[in-house]
Amino acid sequence: MSLELRGITKSFGALVANDSIDLSVGTGEIHAILGENGAGKSTLMNIVYGLVAADSGEILVEGVVKNIRKPSDALAAGIGMVHQHFMLVPVFTVAENIVLGHEKVGFGGLLNLADARIAIKRVSDEFNFEVDPDARVEDLPVGVQQRVEIIRALIYDAKVLILDEPTAVLTPQETDELLNIMKNLKARGTSIIFITHKLREVKAAADRITIIRRGKVVGTAEPSASQEELASLMVGRPVQLNPDKGAHTIGATILDIKNLTIKDPTGRAIVKDVTLEVHAGEVVAIAGVQGNGQSELARAMVNLEAHVEGSITINGEELIGKTVRQALHLGIAFVPESRELDGLISSFSISENLILDLHDLPPFAKGVQLFPAVVASEAEKRVAEFDIRIQAVSDPVSSLSGGNKQKVVLARELSRPVQVLVASQPTRGLDVGSIEFVHERILAERDAGRGVLLFSTELDEVLALADRIAVMYRGEILAIVPSTVSREELGLLMAGVVDGVGKGKSA
Repeated sequence: MSLELRGITKSFGALVANDSIDLSVGTGEIHAILGENGAGKSTLMNIVYGLVAADSGEILVEGVVKNIRKPSDALAAGIGMVHQHFMLVPVFTVAENIVLGHEKVGFGGLLNLADARIAIKRVSDEFNFEVDPDARVEDLPVGVQQRVEIIRALIYDAKVLILDEPTAVLTPQETDELLNIMKNLKARGTSIIFITHKLREVKAAADRITIIRRGKVVGTAEPSASQEELASLMVGRPVQLNPDKGAHTIGATILDIKNLTIKDPTGRAIVKDVTLEVHAGEVVAIAGVQGNGQSELARAMVNLEAHVEGSITINGEELIGKTVRQALHLGIAFVPESRELDGLISSFSISENLILDLHDLPPFAKGVQLFPAVVASEAEKRVAEFDIRIQAVSDPVSSLSGGNKQKVVLARELSRPVQVLVASQPTRGLDVGSIEFVHERILAERDAGRGVLLFSTELDEVLALADRIAVMYRGEILAIVPSTVSREELGLLMAGVVDGVGKGKSA
């Protein structure tokens, strides 16, 4: 075996994150670890990589016990790790990031990057990564940044590569490229631990699957297992992977977007002349590869974009020119693309985050006085309704898993009068149990007669939830198609290919 874990246990206070976990990974094997958010997957891998110390247990590499207390110990043992949130310095070049912590100084005290450039080119050529050593990291697409992380691990001779939720921020195309990279690494003898909750990817890439639930190994499975079987093992109950949309009634137009153009500070159009309607009782999904204007269009719904031309009305009232607060009070519920950056204030408590948009209104406040008891009481109700797994509402929201953080955002946005739900990548980084919950809430809004504008790069999600699908490509609506469109046709449209689908086709 290339890597073996024996009896790994780790507790944080009363919480047992890892409970006597045994795991083995063979040479040249892709071993997937499945589990819900908060199941203990990342903690386990942080122990293997030396970021967290285990309370007890052993780590063996090639049959030899290794004392791994810091990342340099892991690297010396041949273990590399690519984190879900990349450990790169944005303003540094690729080569500068690669040598960080391993710097060599040349003549005159100058940093020597020559060897790093050669090594980067060698690995890049071997795996067809096409990474420029002198490119600044902040200028690279997310998928290329991930390749930089992989290159860094390979340059330092990682025989075991840990990929922690590697596809959480990738487009479908980038995900496919990563899965191919993993298979190429496997063919060269690299062992890969693939941490994820995306069942389709596990079945496509893994040789073996270990399922962790609430800190314990609850089972192993082969890739031939059905997605339903894997989901049930992860969550501990049957999971509905394909939500039942049921019958619904389409009403009048609630959200009306006309000739909308959004420009960046240089005057370049990012969104170009978009016209779209959202009716009461329907989900309109905006599909497309990340970076084609969807993020800017979503932000424009609550006036977070500065350079906007055209019109956005909700029940006939113009939104452009109003403040974010006014847009929310007119009936927009907004689930942002990044819950960490735009959806939550990490240092605030769970209860405070649940009233961010109502904090200065009765019954929570009067004038400048906030009523903490009322805030806490209302928070308890929302925690129960939205099944948010917490210790106490007074805890900082940063203490929650990704799925529970997203539930906080949903609970806040849907606990006030709403006309239109604008949800941008609402299940990004969530496990199957949390995805099931979010999908149910989105469809509940639609069935209650609200309009839903859904932005998602997940084809399965778009096809499962949408009544109509608008495909964005290079800032324009390329086509509007019914939800009966095939996955293949939708993928072609997302890539800008209209032959066989029909340019301008509408539903």
